[in-house]
Amino acid sequence: QVQLVESGGGLVQAGGSLRLSCAASGRTFSSNDVGWFRQAPGKEREFVAAISWSGGSTYYADSVKGRFTISRDNAKNTVYLQMNSLKPEDTAVYYCACRPPYYSGSYYYPSEYNYWGQGTQVTVSS
Repeated sequence: QVQLVESGGGLVQAGGSLRLSCAASGRTFSSNDVGWFRQAPGKEREFVAAISWSGGSTYYADSVKGRFTISRDNAKNTVYLQMNSLKPEDTAVYYCACRPPYYSGSYYYPSEYNYWGQGTQVTVSS
């Protein structure tokens, strides 16, 4: 069993930056791909970014490509999401999630992830 805890959310002005962290406990998740998703009020949860278990592959939604960077430090059992040039439309609750070890399904769908954190609020003011 893996427990995921997100942190780093907050209120920021448009154009600003935040770095989200996703810390795992219970067991190491160095064999698990990890994804970040977000959900705005009244909208479905959507894919933001994902990183393979080794860190060798990363994937981004078109809406954040070039502005967000996902990375991981397996020694610290933590995955990060660096968010730059934030826009009001980035406002949402951000969730991290991980998949079973060495899983080969799509990175883009919430249903492909089996452990989720509680989420952290990101609010970008205009």
